[in-house]
Amino acid sequence: MILVTLGTQDKPFTRLLQIIEEQIDKGNVNGRVVVQAGCTQFKTEKMDIFDLVPMDKLNRLTEEADFIITHGGVGSIISALKYGKKIIVCPRLYKYGEHINDHQLEITENFSENGYVCALNDGDDLGEVLKKLETFTPKEFKSNTENMIKIVDEFIEKALK
Repeated sequence: MILVTLGTQDKPFTRLLQIIEEQIDKGNVNGRVVVQAGCTQFKTEKMDIFDLVPMDKLNRLTEEADFIITHGGVGSIISALKYGKKIIVCPRLYKYGEHINDHQLEITENFSENGYVCALNDGDDLGEVLKKLETFTPKEFKSNTENMIKIVDEFIEKALK
């Protein structure tokens, strides 16, 4: 199963779903495709699409997925990385009205350059990225949350003295 997550952005991201549907038609995407579409409206019989689900269900879908295709939101990327999944990231772009600026392009480039994800940039062929994904091994994600909490705790303790 392939899980596609479009996040909760209030702007549609039909471009990515059109790209995926084209690859289904070409036979490059096989099996069940499940899409968390947020506010994106897209009619198809080739993918199972839902708006939003509770986080526990999304986590189960993430765990079950063979790989993830997602937008360039940090939360979506890190959620998939925590499960050790292979991820294709397609940034929402300002020029298509998919976001208010191109920060997702910068996020995608950073995660891709550091070996965590495969990028699907504007003009890239999803079929080629899918071939790359077959041999791609994502860099292991290590959360820095505990260290950040420790730093904040120490700062507060020092301030209270």
